[in-house]
Amino acid sequence: MDSYEVIIIGLGPAGCTAGIYATRFGLKTLVIGKEPGGQANEAHKIDNYPGMLGVKGADIMSKFREHAKALGVEIIYTEVVDIKKKSDGFIVKTESGEYEAKSVIIATGKKRRQDIPGENELRGRGVSNCATCDAPFFKNKVVCVIGGSNSAVMSALMLAEHAKKTYLTYRKGKDDMRAMPTWVTSAETNPKIEMIFNAIPKRIEGKEFVQAILFDKEGKEFSLKVDGVFVENGAIPQTELALKLGVAVEEKSGKIKVGPDMVTNVKGVFAAGDVTNGSADFEQIIIAAAEGANAARSAYKYVRKRD
Repeated sequence: MDSYEVIIIGLGPAGCTAGIYATRFGLKTLVIGKEPGGQANEAHKIDNYPGMLGVKGADIMSKFREHAKALGVEIIYTEVVDIKKKSDGFIVKTESGEYEAKSVIIATGKKRRQDIPGENELRGRGVSNCATCDAPFFKNKVVCVIGGSNSAVMSALMLAEHAKKTYLTYRKGKDDMRAMPTWVTSAETNPKIEMIFNAIPKRIEGKEFVQAILFDKEGKEFSLKVDGVFVENGAIPQTELALKLGVAVEEKSGKIKVGPDMVTNVKGVFAAGDVTNGSADFEQIIIAAAEGANAARSAYKYVRKRD
C-alpha cells in the first residue's frame, strides 16, 4: 500500500492549491478527485480572479491542474469511498485502491441540492445544472433559471446569449439575493431576461421533455411554459467522509468547523474550501485557494512537528 505524508481529497480550487503548497513544503503528497475543477468548472465567465479577467471557470481550473502537475503533484482521478483513522494516520480507500497518509486535507466542496419534484425525472431532457455545458442547446427557446446566487445570475446571462427568453426566478425578494450586485444589475438591464421574485418552485412538468414549471407566489400558483429549466438553488457540503472520522460540523450549515489555520477537531485532519465554515462563508475561488494553501501549511506543521 502506497504511503503519503498528506492525502488531499478534492480537485477543486482548494484541493489543487493544497497540493501545490504541500508539494512545495516538501511533503509526499497525493491529490484524489473524481471531478476535476469541482463547481468552478461550470462558471461561464469569471471577472474577479486577479490576473484572469473574463475567463471561463473550466479554463482557470485547467491552469490550476497544469500548475500542480508541473510541480510534480501526484493526482489520481477516482472517487474516495471510505476513510479510516488508525494509530499513526489514516487509510483512504478509493474505487481503484487504498492509500496510507499521516494527514488528510478534506476539500470535497459542495454538491447541488436536488429537491424539486420532476427535477430528477426530467434531467437531461430539459433540466440541467450547467448552463456552460447546455446553453447552446436552447437557442431561440424559452428557459428558466432557479436561484439567487452568483451562479444563477451568471447562468441567466449566458442563456440570454442563446435563448429568446430567459426567466430568472428566486424564492425570496430581490434584496435577499446572494449574487454580486453587479451581476444582478447586468441581469436586470438585459432585455432578454425577466426576473421574478418570491416565486417558490413547486414542480417541473413534462412528459418526455420539460414543458412547464409550476410556482407558488405569495400563496397563488402560476405556471411558466418553458423548454428548459436550469436549477441553481443551492448546494450541500459534501461532509460524508469527514463525518466518518468524527469531524465536527455546524448544525445549521452542515459545514466542517475549522479554525483560522484550517484545523478541525480531529488531529491530522484539515479542511479547506466551500466544505468549511472558514472565511465567513465567502465562497469564491480565490478564498478556496487561500484556504487550501493554509491547510497545506498546517498539515506540514503537523507532519513535521513544527510550531
